[in-house]
Amino acid sequence: MPYGRFNRRQFIKQTIGAVIMTTFNTQSSASTNSKFRPTGVVTDGIYKQHLTGRGHPEGPARCDWIANALSNAEFKNQLRYLKPRCATEEEILTCHTADYLATVKQDIAGGAYMLSTGDTTICKDSLDTALYAAGGVLTAVDAVLEAKVKNAFCVVRPPGHHATAQRGMGFCIFNNIAVAARYAQKKHKLTKVLIADWDVHHGNGTQDIFYEDPTVFYFSTHQSPWYPGTGAKEEAGEGKGKGYTLNCPFPNGAGRKEIVGAFKEKLVPAADWFKPDMVLVSAGFDSRIGDPLGGFTLTDEDFSELTDIMLNIAHKYAQGRLVSVLEGGYNLDGLAHAAAAHVKALVSHQNNAGLIP
Repeated sequence: MPYGRFNRRQFIKQTIGAVIMTTFNTQSSASTNSKFRPTGVVTDGIYKQHLTGRGHPEGPARCDWIANALSNAEFKNQLRYLKPRCATEEEILTCHTADYLATVKQDIAGGAYMLSTGDTTICKDSLDTALYAAGGVLTAVDAVLEAKVKNAFCVVRPPGHHATAQRGMGFCIFNNIAVAARYAQKKHKLTKVLIADWDVHHGNGTQDIFYEDPTVFYFSTHQSPWYPGTGAKEEAGEGKGKGYTLNCPFPNGAGRKEIVGAFKEKLVPAADWFKPDMVLVSAGFDSRIGDPLGGFTLTDEDFSELTDIMLNIAHKYAQGRLVSVLEGGYNLDGLAHAAAAHVKALVSHQNNAGLIP
């Protein structure tokens, strides 16, 4: 889809806030039943305030398309929308250095067009938006662990999995999912967190942050060779973290056989060994067929199956506790369909733990 020609007038009367209010007003009374827990969705108009410029693939329209798809889905009454909060600097510093945080502040306050650390476009509101992106995932973690929702999907931006401890890059400012893993451990006293990443690009930032840490297992399927050039099979962790990183790189054109196969044949046995207390998913939908920034061929049905695999792991070892976080996905129509398939699986999944080999 030519992003520079995207006509946003169709959304001008439908802000994300309106979607949230409409969904709340139409939610089924079943959501008040103590035996029923909806799927949480984190989204907010603030995520549209990070402006990247006309034609940039990682733009505010991504939130609009997903919000529109979810608000028109047949399962919309089984969703509970969660209002994000702003992450504190202390929470950001669990994964990023103080020097990097100071650089982000300086670049944005100085009116820079791009982070000085890498290829991430910024504007005057990017710091607030990025703090709310990380904080929105923490809101979801709280809601899941406090049993307010059974699982959650975070429609946040900017994305995060390329942000290392000391560097923002690849459209990312703060590593939202890494901050969430640390938060789950620190606030909720969980010991082991599994992060699975099906984005077409390797999550070098997430890997970097936990590379020597045996309490976080990082699994990734990604295109190779491709941006950012990391994620070789040989990258398996260092020191105490050796063996807690598992990379599955695949060539351009890979699809269901390779990616779904890797989740079944590589991740499931690894999860059986690791036994996570919580499951997090870097849900990048640029691995879908037709995405302009990737060459994978996954379909909406494949994302549904990947979601089921992750939910089975969560039910088997983590009391069903799962939070997924939006990463890439730049064909707007494809992004909307894939995200809706993902959320439908979150809503409708039955506990089949142990049934997937």
